[in-house]
Amino acid sequence: MSSDGVNHIASHSDFDSLLSTTRYVIVDFHADWCGPCKMIAPHFLKMASTYSIPGFLAFAKVDVDKVGSVAQKYGVAAMPTFMFFKDAKQVAVNGNVTIQGANLPTLTQAAEKMGKLAKAKADAAAAAGSA
Repeated sequence: MSSDGVNHIASHSDFDSLLSTTRYVIVDFHADWCGPCKMIAPHFLKMASTYSIPGFLAFAKVDVDKVGSVAQKYGVAAMPTFMFFKDAKQVAVNGNVTIQGANLPTLTQAAEKMGKLAKAKADAAAAAGSA
């Protein structure tokens, strides 16, 4: 993970490793040349710094031009595309399996929901550990 709180995925194995070690993951599939990607990037960064919980919720960015195998596996055709994972499986959040485009309100709602789920799991794990 970089110092900005976002996991910058460099390879397919990086992505698989993140999914296997983190209960919930929100992924931003983007490209350097994509205007809407650049527009929403600071908001994604802010969500990552607000909601990330190591082992429970991670935010990841996948550059579709550099890690095309991951984008291809999940059928990413438009940028940005946001996807959600729970226990390494793609899931819907608030009825959305993917969010295409820089749809900040929908992405914010999804991040808030996943943040609450992750916090509940982290709190339960901490309570179990101290019992």
